[in-house]
Amino acid sequence: MLLIEIHDLHKLFGGFRAVNGVSLTISRGSITGLIGPNGAGKTTLFNVIAGLHKPSGGKVLLDHVNITGLSPHQLFHKGVMRTFQIAHEFGSMTCRENLMMVPSNQYGESLWNTWFGRKRIANQERALRAKADAVLDFLTISHLGDQKAGQVSGGQKKLLELGRTMMVDAKIVFLDEVGAGVNRTLLNTIAEAIKRLNRERGYTFVVIEHDMDFIEKLCDPVVCMAEGKVLAKGSLSEIKSNEQVIEAYLGTGLKNTEKNIVQ
Repeated sequence: MLLIEIHDLHKLFGGFRAVNGVSLTISRGSITGLIGPNGAGKTTLFNVIAGLHKPSGGKVLLDHVNITGLSPHQLFHKGVMRTFQIAHEFGSMTCRENLMMVPSNQYGESLWNTWFGRKRIANQERALRAKADAVLDFLTISHLGDQKAGQVSGGQKKLLELGRTMMVDAKIVFLDEVGAGVNRTLLNTIAEAIKRLNRERGYTFVVIEHDMDFIEKLCDPVVCMAEGKVLAKGSLSEIKSNEQVIEAYLGTGLKNTEKNIVQ
């Protein structure tokens, strides 16, 4: 069953077409890899879907409902989440507090409740704390609960970002280079967390990543972009053997040179 449908999506910056007529479908419950050379338009595509940029044309559907151009805040309430290549944590708050602040419309945000609903606020905070601790435990970073988020490693911040999506009911999570700057041990931990969330909670993921081992371990199907367009979609082995993909990565001249050498 299709969760996301993208129809002829465009994004222009002046005369530059960062996303150029992308049409793509994402199946519910899948882990889709998005690969391509630098400048292919992958992150811009994420930004348009997630509401950070308004599209110049085309549309995006979530569960057959048009969500094109909605703000990140509106998409958050529809279960559309994204993480960033550089983690966006609140450094002066603890890891637990970073998770507890994710759900919206908390009782403590109302001035009235701070005066007349203190018990209600306390009960909600206890429930949020318990949920945050469960998330930290799921991600195997419960020992970081009381540590300032700005003091943990880059890989641990990526896990924390993943944890934020678990504090609400996410339908689909867009992960932008989740493995960038992360050591291999933590990368394996992140991969296992993604697989468990997909298997146990039904999360749908779309993953931008340059690490092909990571993509191979997690993703099927894989989509390759270049110059703002989708070149190919299929298994990683199919993508690797696709002539257009090889040309996009190596360049026409290099590819032809390689053929001449073989001959």
